[in-house]
Amino acid sequence: MGKSSLSISEVRDMMLAAAQRIIEAEPILTDADRALGDGDHGVGMERGMTAVKDALGGKDFPSVGKVFVGVGTAMMSSMGGASGAIFGILFRSGGKALGDATEFTAEGLAALLREGTDQVMTKGAKPGDKTMVDALYPAAEKAAEVSGEPITNALSAVAAAAAAGRDASENMIATMGRAKTLGENSLGKPDAGAVSVAIILAAMSDFAAGL
Repeated sequence: MGKSSLSISEVRDMMLAAAQRIIEAEPILTDADRALGDGDHGVGMERGMTAVKDALGGKDFPSVGKVFVGVGTAMMSSMGGASGAIFGILFRSGGKALGDATEFTAEGLAALLREGTDQVMTKGAKPGDKTMVDALYPAAEKAAEVSGEPITNALSAVAAAAAAGRDASENMIATMGRAKTLGENSLGKPDAGAVSVAIILAAMSDFAAGL
């Protein structure tokens, strides 16, 4: 039986762990983006997550949602460009959906991912376009399915769904962003944003499992 919920400080530390995982994955993200775009995704995510570490480290937050809003705000203000805006929207809108909750449950995870994904999709991307939505959308769907589980179990299931979505993006032809100019040459490579989503959720799951 996994932990039923995470405290505010555990959520903060979980997101610090996710930030560190992304920073360490910068070469992977750069290579993934270089295959389909201009190769700046890795450096941008590294910059954004360094700002997240500055924003969260050693700080106390009044609610779980405020931790995620802090993540989104730090990414939005430090990264610039499309990725900064999109990841900022994901975490800020998702965090706001949690209200004043002081515990992070599987139900909260479902709310975070549903609202965050919905808001990201208002920018035009939909499943199958070979974007971060291809990892986010199945993760949000899975989160809704497992919203009654302990948070550790739910995070594990959601991380697996995001990884499967990332892998599925390899077989898609890009229709959004710079990669769409590649047409069929975008086949066989995952979307860099989907890789980032999968890494973040895997890091969150690993952290929770280790508590």
